Amino acid sequence: MSACCAQVIWMRTQLMDYGYLFNHIPMYSVSKNAIAISCNTILHSKSKHIDLRYHFIKEHVEKGTIELYFMGTEYQLADLFTKPLPPSRFAELVHRIGMRCSTPDDLKSFLENN
Repeated sequence: MSACCAQVIWMRTQLMDYGYLFNHIPMYSVSKNAIAISCNTILHSKSKHIDLRYHFIKEHVEKGTIELYFMGTEYQLADLFTKPLPPSRFAELVHRIGMRCSTPDDLKSFLENN
């Protein structure tokens, strides 16, 4: 999540150079704990050894630069590329990103019609 935040902040600064202003940029995560640590403004004894990258994210959340949201696994399109999936889930995700699984016969008919 910290690498994504760094990329978002970099892209924001690049776009600001062209006159585009962005605040409250949404970032989505599957980890409720990472979101809770990043959004919690109070330091506890249990969280004092948290890696610095979460403090980087927390800083930008407090500034209002980014907003963190939880995204359940059913909405994770990246699962298509990162996890072994059952065929039904694979087909669903392929459809959701706008791709088509074409058979050789489909491709032949497509070429004949165009």
